[in-house]
This record gives sequence, C-alpha cells and structure tokens, in this order.
Amino acid sequence: MKLLFILDPLASLKSEKDTSLAIMREASQRGYALFVCMQHDLFLRGDQARIKAKKFSFTAQCYTLSDEVEYSPAAFDAVIMRKDPPFDNEYLYSTYLLEIAASQGAKVYNNPIAIRSWNEKLSVTRFPQFAPEFLVSANNTLIRDFLNTHQDIVVKPLDGMGGSSIFRLTLTDPNISVILETITQHGTRTIMAQRYLPAILQGDKRIIVIDGEPLPYALARIPLAGETRGNLAAGGTGFAQPLSARDHEIAITVGKTLKQEGLFLVGLDVIGEHLTEINVTSPTGMVEIAAQTDCKPAGVFMDALASNIKTALARDSATAMVATVALMQHSEIKV
Repeated sequence: MKLLFILDPLASLKSEKDTSLAIMREASQRGYALFVCMQHDLFLRGDQARIKAKKFSFTAQCYTLSDEVEYSPAAFDAVIMRKDPPFDNEYLYSTYLLEIAASQGAKVYNNPIAIRSWNEKLSVTRFPQFAPEFLVSANNTLIRDFLNTHQDIVVKPLDGMGGSSIFRLTLTDPNISVILETITQHGTRTIMAQRYLPAILQGDKRIIVIDGEPLPYALARIPLAGETRGNLAAGGTGFAQPLSARDHEIAITVGKTLKQEGLFLVGLDVIGEHLTEINVTSPTGMVEIAAQTDCKPAGVFMDALASNIKTALARDSATAMVATVALMQHSEIKV
C-alpha cells in the first residue's frame, strides 16, 4: 500500500512520543510505502486536486526523504490528515481541498467534511447525556452568570489544543474581568465554559477510538501540582489504565456515530464521568499506551485501516460492476 501523511514540519515532531511517527513505523514494518507532505502542498490546478509529496523512509539514525513529486491524491491507498490545530482558516481551506480530492477518488482519513463539522470542543454537545454543564458564548455577562451558578468553572477557546489558553475561574478570583476580556477578545470571540470537574486530579483520560472501537486502555493525564490542565503539552504525566465501565459506555456510544461520520481516528477526553472534548484532527497518546501496556495502538490502527481500504475497494468494484451492467442493458434496449 501507498500511504500519504499530511503532517506538521518533520523537524517539529518528537520522535520518541509522536503518534503520527508511531503509525508510520508500524506501516513501514509491514512493507508499506510512505509519503509525507505539509498542509500547503495540497492544491488545485483547475478543478483537479493535486499534491506535492516526498517519499519517506526510516533509517537507523532518523529518516530520509526523496525529491518532491506531484501526484493526484487518488494515487495513494490512503491520505491521512495529521496536521495539528489550531483550526484556523488555513486548516478550514485544507478540508475543502481534501473534500474535492475525496470526490475525485482519494480515500481521506479522517473524512474532511466531518473534521470541519466536528469542532473539538463543541462536539460534546451532540452527547449531552455525557457532557458536564456548559455554556458557549462570547457574552461576558452570560459567562459571569454561569460562573455565579456553578462557582467553579473552566473557560477555553474553541480552536485551541494542548491545553492552551484554558483558565479555571472561581468566584474569588481577582482576575475574572481581565481573563474574560482576554479570552473573548472583549466579547468578540465565542468560547466554551464548563463546570469544573474535581476528578481532573485523577487525570484527564484520553480514550483512543479507531474505526468506531475504543482501545481497552485510556491514558490518564495527571496535572502537575497546582495545575488545572492534564494535557501532556502542559506538563501532565500520562498513566495508562483500563477503561472503566463508564469510559466504555461513552466510547462505544460515541464511537458508533464517529464511524458513521467517517471519523476513523479520534481521541475522546473524559474527566471522571464526563466527556469534555472530541479530538478529530490529530489525536495523540498511542506511544504512551504502547509503552505501558500490552496494547499496540499503531498496530490496531493499521489493521483497521487495511480492512477499511479493502472494504472500500470491494464497494467501489461492486458499484462499477453494477454501472457497467446497467450500461450494457441500456445499450441492448436501444438496439
């Protein structure tokens, strides 16, 4: 198989913990051909989606890259979108281009339409039975009312990642006004407020869902002492642990919808009993789970991807055969 990964700059990826590289190593060990590119290597020439990519090979020291070549995205067995947020306009434009590529035969993971539709913070509102109390608004008065009701809340932007710009607010915080003015840009940027969940002290659990099925272990990200955020990027420490009954209920329920939407690889964030985020862009955590358990997430991913591609090819073949038969029958009728 030929796999194309859309990544952030390779030099920015941490080889010892990056999920994209873990998946690529697994694919390489299976003998698959790997290609890499960045977000702006995808473009349109007329109405045709095109992409400039380099063949990628692991070496004993690091990796090697071939010269850049232009391809049709449909030339690859899978195009795997692993560009990190923030989900800005450039990311949005990439989903449009990938949608066009998919309409021209490319197999894109995750589905670019679903990436665009499933904001990683707002998507929890699709599953209110699992979400903590929340408010989505740019209105500082409404956010203050929410704080007065719950007395202890978390506020965060809708397009962030890695715990960036997340604040915990209590009624006694002397910086309430400046925090709200800053995060909402004086009432011009919509944010999410959620009731603070004390269970964060036991970890912000990352549950990885692959083709609708959760891995049996979550990565509980424990905040640093005095810190509210458990994100590894914010200094949290990850501990793998089996899914609880509640974790499994959330993951199975949400996973069914994710699969229907074409969201192949997703990271659910669960604090205590509550679903707090649904990460559809470039979820991480595979390396830590593999290092601490007998589960091999990258292998699970590649098994599922190979099965998905095989099913898609069979479906495309059957569709083409039906179309051919219909054309032949139409021709016979005309004769």
